[in-house]
Amino acid sequence: MPVIAIANPKGGVGKSTLATNVAGCLAAAGHVVMLGDVDRQLSTRQWLAQRPKAARRIFGWDVAADDIVRPPKGATHVVLDTPAALHGKRLDAVLKIADRMLIPLQASLFDIQATDAFIREVRNHRRGHEVQLGLVGMRVREHTRAQEQLLSYLGTLPVPVVAWLRDTQNYVQLAAHGLTLFDVARSRVERDLEQWEALATWIDR
Repeated sequence: MPVIAIANPKGGVGKSTLATNVAGCLAAAGHVVMLGDVDRQLSTRQWLAQRPKAARRIFGWDVAADDIVRPPKGATHVVLDTPAALHGKRLDAVLKIADRMLIPLQASLFDIQATDAFIREVRNHRRGHEVQLGLVGMRVREHTRAQEQLLSYLGTLPVPVVAWLRDTQNYVQLAAHGLTLFDVARSRVERDLEQWEALATWIDR
């Protein structure tokens, strides 16, 4: 059972947005998906509570922040939303069960600094080389100086950039109703789904 952790110790980078849409992407592909929430803000749990009954089922997994063991049986894929300040025992627990880790970040100096330190911490962890890492640029505004700086920085890292997700209200508007890009007509979010093609392949291979 693949376990995909969405992690970055900096808050506000889009972890819950990415986690819910990764879960939606896997559910749309026909998988039985469990979405675990280690974040004390409980963002994904609240999102699941808003999810319409007619939408593809995504199961919730209530995870105690300091007691991440094995996911319950019954799912084929697990997505784990993690909190800010993910270090120490919490990071140990996440890396113990994760097969892959997506690291979202935005084009800001603070995000870059936090992400750089986090990648080093993960790589230096005893399980760090057993977990496949991927970066996701969040709320990217094309043809801006911030994007150029982010591209320059990411080129120095030994971690691949899996996707660039644009700055759009689609994610916000859909999240308010417990939905993802994969729950609505393609024509409504076609540009966004195009950006997800490589990411969908990465999470489902």
